Amino acid sequence: MPTFLFQCVPIVVAFALFLQPTSVGAARGPCPDPYVDPKNDQCNPLRYIPGIPIAVIAAILLISVGLLQTWLTFKHGAKFMLAMVIGCFTFGVGIGLRVGVHNDPHVLKLYIIQSMLVLLSPCAFIASTYALLGHLATYLECGDLLPLVRPRRITTAFVTSDVLTFLIQAGGGGMLASGSDPAKIDLGNNMFLGGLILQLISFIIFSVIFLWFIYRVYTRRPDIWKIDSHKSWSNDWRALVAALTVACVGIMIRSVFRTAEKAEGFGGPLSTSETMFYVLDTLPLFVTVAIFVPFWPGRFISDTPITKQDLPHTSVPFKRLGRDKRRDEENIPLR
Repeated sequence: MPTFLFQCVPIVVAFALFLQPTSVGAARGPCPDPYVDPKNDQCNPLRYIPGIPIAVIAAILLISVGLLQTWLTFKHGAKFMLAMVIGCFTFGVGIGLRVGVHNDPHVLKLYIIQSMLVLLSPCAFIASTYALLGHLATYLECGDLLPLVRPRRITTAFVTSDVLTFLIQAGGGGMLASGSDPAKIDLGNNMFLGGLILQLISFIIFSVIFLWFIYRVYTRRPDIWKIDSHKSWSNDWRALVAALTVACVGIMIRSVFRTAEKAEGFGGPLSTSETMFYVLDTLPLFVTVAIFVPFWPGRFISDTPITKQDLPHTSVPFKRLGRDKRRDEENIPLR
């Protein structure tokens, strides 16, 4: 929980940065009819009119995933995933606010809030993947196979980098949203781009460590690799590894897209295409969070290491604090 709280503190800072002066529209002079030529409307920061049906559907799906993950947290545990749970709600609300932007594309404050939620919520998803690897390595008792960093430090190290890049992006976003000076807008865009690049580099390093760790478990600890072979595939810890892999791919796609979008500058083809936004940002992130609904980490990871849980001669049967007792009993090997 302290790590989760530490990761959430910058949200307040980001919110303040994004809600700095909001008189950009006034500085630009009278605004035209927003629906006549949105692509060339200087008062419309999106340069297009968001679609209502797709925004409503996406928001409902994301919030539904958040509700399911909330239920799974109470049922199976894994509080270290709470950042992702909250991120589902904030991301869903951000997408939903695009309906308001559709109704009045010139309301800058509404645009700022939805942009903040959409751009920064994925930081919570990334933080949860960082935490998951550390807990998985500890559960498998294979922390010594993690390259470069130990389980207790991997979460702290990568979440700290996530927080720092979060703050850099928030600062750049605040300058983008509140600046009418082209020089200030360029600086904000470059600052945001820098945060994205650092976040992408950090996540690439994490992904390499994750894949290297799984390879080491496969080659050096075949006993651990096959320890759940007697279970159904959906209860095998390797299914969780597959889910985490899918989540990493989704985050990588979104990160590359956002980096390319900011690299081309404000108002480029990528940033002014709603299709690109949903296909390369919203959809990959939805897959990232939705994959954990059937493969919730709390179903696989417990405080009791996997070796002690599955040993037939274990003197004290494993019980996950009263949760999933039936599943645990069914998974005890027959003598």
